[in-house]
Amino acid sequence: MKTSSKGLRLGGSGLALVLAGAVLGGVAPAASPDESGRGVVNVNTATLEQLQQLPGVGETRARALVEARREKGGFRSIEELMAVHGVGKALLEKLRPYVTLEGKTTLRIR
Repeated sequence: MKTSSKGLRLGGSGLALVLAGAVLGGVAPAASPDESGRGVVNVNTATLEQLQQLPGVGETRARALVEARREKGGFRSIEELMAVHGVGKALLEKLRPYVTLEGKTTLRIR
């Protein structure tokens, strides 16, 4: 049996439950791969090519995202993407699983 940093004694299944709770509780690194395994895009550092790999983002929207990012000095929340021409609520919801504001872009180019 292992003892946690809080003094709790955890057997094999107890440790597994703690780890499962952390995962289910939403604790994850900012730039971890999405469920498809393709990865995520840091909208504050991504290239035009990387942005174009996002669902619903072609060259025009990618350029608009880069320009908005430059003007704002970076995005501070995912919701700020809706201020970019061509990004509405529906597209934002499609993008949400694939974008992050910090960490590395881990997207695998198609």
